[in-house]
Amino acid sequence: MTDYSDISNKIHYQYMQNRELSWLRFNERVLEEAQDTTVPLMERLKFVSIFTSNLDEFFMIRVGSLYDLSQVDELALDNKTGLSPSEQLALIYKSVAPLYSQKDKVYKQVNAELNHYGIKAVNLSELDEQENKFVKKYYKENIAELLSPQIVDSHHPFPHLQSKSTYIVSYLQSDKNRLLGFIPIPKTLPEVVIMPGSSIRYIPTEQIILDCVESIFDMYHVIDKTYFCITRNADITADDDIFDETQDFRSAMKKLLSKRKHLSIVRLELGHKVCGPLESLLLDRFFIKKNQVFVTKSPMKMSYVFSLQSQMSPSLRKLLYYPEFKPIQTASIQDSDNMFRLIKRNDRLFSYPYESMDFFLALIRQAAVDPNVVSIKITIYRLAQKARLVEYLCAAAENGKDVDVMIELRARFDEQNNIDWSERLEEAGCRLTYGFDEYKVHSKVCQITYKERNSVRYITQIATGNYNEKTAELYSDLSLITADRQIGEDAAAFFRNLSIGKLDYDYRWLLVSPFSLKPKVMEMIHNEIQKANQGRIVMKLNSLTDKDIIIALSEASCAGVSIDLIIRGICCILPGVPGFTENIRITSIVGRFLEHSRIYSFGKGDTQQIYISSADMMTRNTTRRVEVACPIFDPELKVRINRHLHLMLTDNVKARIMLSNGLYEKKPESDLRIDSQEYQIEEAAAAAQSRDVAVKDSKLTKKIKKGLHDFFANLSNRFE
Repeated sequence: MTDYSDISNKIHYQYMQNRELSWLRFNERVLEEAQDTTVPLMERLKFVSIFTSNLDEFFMIRVGSLYDLSQVDELALDNKTGLSPSEQLALIYKSVAPLYSQKDKVYKQVNAELNHYGIKAVNLSELDEQENKFVKKYYKENIAELLSPQIVDSHHPFPHLQSKSTYIVSYLQSDKNRLLGFIPIPKTLPEVVIMPGSSIRYIPTEQIILDCVESIFDMYHVIDKTYFCITRNADITADDDIFDETQDFRSAMKKLLSKRKHLSIVRLELGHKVCGPLESLLLDRFFIKKNQVFVTKSPMKMSYVFSLQSQMSPSLRKLLYYPEFKPIQTASIQDSDNMFRLIKRNDRLFSYPYESMDFFLALIRQAAVDPNVVSIKITIYRLAQKARLVEYLCAAAENGKDVDVMIELRARFDEQNNIDWSERLEEAGCRLTYGFDEYKVHSKVCQITYKERNSVRYITQIATGNYNEKTAELYSDLSLITADRQIGEDAAAFFRNLSIGKLDYDYRWLLVSPFSLKPKVMEMIHNEIQKANQGRIVMKLNSLTDKDIIIALSEASCAGVSIDLIIRGICCILPGVPGFTENIRITSIVGRFLEHSRIYSFGKGDTQQIYISSADMMTRNTTRRVEVACPIFDPELKVRINRHLHLMLTDNVKARIMLSNGLYEKKPESDLRIDSQEYQIEEAAAAAQSRDVAVKDSKLTKKIKKGLHDFFANLSNRFE
């Protein structure tokens, strides 16, 4: 294997790009879905909301960590582009500014079209007399008494402002002085107020309060006013120095969450431009620069978008949303079936959200009461607010089973939820562990151990996504459930090692980071290099940032290996760069569902190796997390996964192709339009209708099945 440690970084810059700028291009693709006129209008508004929340998290985590790095080590250069932290921050702020303009434009366009259906976000100036009366009454009865206005002067200190909370700020003139006035908008208030009437007209709550500033600060002259949000760095880490001998990990995490409320401000969003003196005061108080200020005409918080559906009639919902889709119950599997017997018969691979998570949940429910079951072990990273899985695990513990739960309390922004669930599990008698100081446990592994005829047997489940019953209906993931003895023994060793803190272990089949996953992936890449132009690599990931993997893929490209990367988000390798990545093609799909599964495929035909995994090819996953990749042995499941990869590569509706400069473009239009997600929805609907896993003819499948068959036949030499 080639050692790249002595090769100058500069050699590689021309086919690599900065991860932060790559992420911003991904989020721009999310915004492009809001511009797509083939997407239902309310779904387009949802994409604007998703773009907004994505950007919030980006500033809290990525910009926040870069800000910290710029303060302590300005020479910590990006290992792919050589940019310093300050240079990266400058490029980020410069790149984000036009995204705000694009967002405002899209938001305005979508709202204008929604107005034709009686749905409109309105300003106070647009309200009729009756609506004005309603707003004034609503303010008096529901808002006024909840407000806590405050001035800032020598006797009233500058208040602590919470990240992503909305505030009103006023620049006030007294008889002798000028001062600031703040009004926090209570989180108990709705983001928007719905007007009475048959149509759905609503006004942002901050606009109602902003209009009342003069009456609230009636002893002052209001020079200027606006509403705003700040974004604080939220990149907290569980450093060793917060622990002491008397403090457990759960208590320490609670302490860290309180710390997040006081970190540095990295962004200021304003409802409109303010006068120079007010802007200067805010910049000084927040310790930020002008390029960190963004003025937006669209809402800064848009979670209200998801609640508007309840205000609509069924006929209107049908017009403005995607057709309703529920994950199918896998054919031939009923609650009365013995899950253990079904799995022993053959491996099961479930594709979320097209198939339901209910089979896995039913398996755990059966295990909880089965007298032959000895133990259930599971790693948990994220859970829904309401989780049947927790109920079944608690029931198993209460029924005398050994239930070991490794729950990661540092799952970002789910820390409190996981703390709450850990307390519930512990109360029921489950044995809990919380991972490691230096490594997050991000793997998705569950194992049931049971006795049969005086021997110990295993049922093992390994997935690409979390045990979150809500996101299983929104994220595209794979879940393997197998009775394979080899996988079972490796998984059993994995759980034993977790319990004693042993991460460096030589597994026979599973690839486990931070020690064995990356070396094995590198080895498989180099095996393909030996095949030259007969080599084949396909990887489906959320993100690719690991420099060693990138260099190895470039070497494979130079050797003639055919490489397809299906990467939804961050991608730090540039395709088609002469002399480096000419044989690499990169596809990104942003659609109705979040593409979340990770698949590694090396080789073709009988020697093809396929793994499903919880790990992206990011340095944090390969070296700083506990991740698991599992081989697929069953030939039929390999065919299914190959077909899934084929379908994504043939998508010419939602897919974008990365160019050698890092920008994306749509595939050329074709008479045969293939939306890979919509195709799978149609397949699932047809299978559910017939209660048969065979694909039945439906409106979409009739149209494109033959075309796909022909295309796959022509494409098959890539895989076989």
